[in-house]
Amino acid sequence: MTILVTGLPRSGTSWTGKMLAAGGGLVYVNEPLNPQHPPGRCPGVLRADVTHRFQYICEDNSADWLPAFRDTAALRYRFLPELRANRSPYDLARMLRYGTAFTLGRLTRQRALLDDPFAVLSAGWFATRLGCKVIALVRDPVSFVASWQRLGWTVYFHELLEQPLLVRDHPELLELRALVGSQDRVAKAAALWQATSRILSRTPGILVTSYEELAAGPVPGFRRLYDYAGLPWTSRAEQRITHACTASGDKGHAFAWSGWSRTAFRPMDSRRALEAASRGLTPAEVARVRRLTADSTA
Repeated sequence: MTILVTGLPRSGTSWTGKMLAAGGGLVYVNEPLNPQHPPGRCPGVLRADVTHRFQYICEDNSADWLPAFRDTAALRYRFLPELRANRSPYDLARMLRYGTAFTLGRLTRQRALLDDPFAVLSAGWFATRLGCKVIALVRDPVSFVASWQRLGWTVYFHELLEQPLLVRDHPELLELRALVGSQDRVAKAAALWQATSRILSRTPGILVTSYEELAAGPVPGFRRLYDYAGLPWTSRAEQRITHACTASGDKGHAFAWSGWSRTAFRPMDSRRALEAASRGLTPAEVARVRRLTADSTA
């Protein structure tokens, strides 16, 4: 059974995905629904046309997505479409890496692990239609907004609002219209967090997991996720997770991302990382985020 790790960007999906893959037996697939190339727009990995960030997939448009994701889940790599679409040295190296991983994974009966924050609003479809074990990360809103502020990120709500099926199924997103074109990045990030948290809270068939709880107790937390995903909890997995979540910056102390599909994950002391959660926000901004998200955190 395929595993999907999702949640808004900067909610710990890359970290969680890498920790789940620490025990072996999984082929890690990085953000197939990301509309930016790279890591997205790679038809060898996902032969479908991604047109929006947070592309919404549901039963009504399932025919456009199910065959492509079934191929991805079955680790069937499409070499010719990838070669036709992408010919740079980076793309060729990435094709070799993914093509090899998919082929060996299929031959050795490994499972696909999709790490994709852009699937967060479609988590229900992945659980019910594709049959994934879905783990959805939710980060504390102050920590989430502060992370976006430090990176200078914002969200363009028109990419959500111009998807009719998404607005139909989640009409609370219409409230975001008031912030279209706004330069208030704090308010926009908080509104995205609140809307997404509400949607996840009522999505059946998924496991919603607190990033903070996982970071505070990574070994018991990931052992619970291993059980949920049907992964064997081994001494190898425990050792690698322990090392990767207590790292002090020494690359030799733990394993990290590598290769041509790198993620945002770095070895870290996960407990200490929580101490700087609000870095980048003023005390007034912290209080404001708490007010803006109070309905979803009560």
